[in-house]
Amino acid sequence: MSAGAARDAAHTASTLAEAIPYIRRFTGAVIVVKFGGSTLGAGKQGEGVILDQFAQDIVLMRSVGMLPVVVHGGGPQIGALMERLGKTPEFRDGQRVTDAETLEIARMVLVGKVNREIVGALNVHAPVAVGLSGEDGGFITAVERDPSLGFVGDVESVDPVLLRHLLAEGLVPVVATVAPDASGQAYNINADAVAGAIAESLGARRLIFLTDVSGVRTDPADPASALSRTTAGELEALIDSGAIVGGMIPKARACAKAVRHGVEAGHILDGRVEHSLLLELFTGSGVGTMVVAS
Repeated sequence: MSAGAARDAAHTASTLAEAIPYIRRFTGAVIVVKFGGSTLGAGKQGEGVILDQFAQDIVLMRSVGMLPVVVHGGGPQIGALMERLGKTPEFRDGQRVTDAETLEIARMVLVGKVNREIVGALNVHAPVAVGLSGEDGGFITAVERDPSLGFVGDVESVDPVLLRHLLAEGLVPVVATVAPDASGQAYNINADAVAGAIAESLGARRLIFLTDVSGVRTDPADPASALSRTTAGELEALIDSGAIVGGMIPKARACAKAVRHGVEAGHILDGRVEHSLLLELFTGSGVGTMVVAS
């Protein structure tokens, strides 16, 4: 073995040894991971590479006794299909207006494309992933957010029985965020909010958001201002001050709400970093922002 190979092997062994106490700590723990559509679309390595690395991380987590639940978005992919179909996306206050046709496009993308791609990527490494949406078994109930936005919903409730059953069978649920209201009308729901609600309903140990930035920043334009640790109250103050903007707002709000309702900690990190999920969970320093109640 060359000197370089020996150093690489020693580094690998050291990393595995560092991971042992974290693996023990999280054995049997529910970990809800939100995999954003922006993570796939923004990856320098290519979507296939990032998705495969994510799948490896999730399967490894399951293999060492953790109970991951994947929730995914697909906003960029919905917008891309709308444009290919000649339909111009319309936004109000940053929210997509969703008429009946747009809802069907969202369903096709979230349930028929993105969900199947994630399930397939996971099952390449181990036959553990099961795809579903909030419409399956009615485990998520939606409520209309604002009539002017059309079929855009908020989470009214989550019944965790179906998810608990799948987890008990050793499976990894992969959830697309389309769900019905009490009358059966389907709505597209923000995936960050769904991930937070699922984490609360399952009493998850961790809620993790994989996105396309390095974490929560006190100055959105300055990567050096990223926080390694913060609290729910500090997050809300950053939202109020305008320091947290755009797509980071629903993530921050979901984290703050979840840690105040029983989730031990939330994490926001860059899903484009190689094996960022494992680095965040299995090392002392982590690679993103950790959010706790206080």
